[in-house]
Amino acid sequence: MFLYGACGCAIGAALRYLVSITLLFPFGTLAVNGIGSFFIGVAFVIFTAKGADRMIVFAMTGVLGGFTTFSEFSLDTFKPLEAGRMVFAVGYVVASVVL
Repeated sequence: MFLYGACGCAIGAALRYLVSITLLFPFGTLAVNGIGSFFIGVAFVIFTAKGADRMIVFAMTGVLGGFTTFSEFSLDTFKPLEAGRMVFAVGYVVASVVL
């Protein structure tokens, strides 16, 4: 099971990197967290109904866990706060939570 999660995480992290170099700060992180959250919900419904434990570990823990990132979300919130852009930072947090 460990290898399923590790291989999935490698794929998810690579996809996150591609999105982050494609979209401007902080929209890459916003996009991956919104997209990842949506697909984690979809995967949960599909894979738990089928009892597909390996696919849960590969897809949800691995790919989607590696794709989404709370630590980057935190950093992307802190950067505008540090620059005195309070409204932008609050808007980013609200958009992230709503998505």
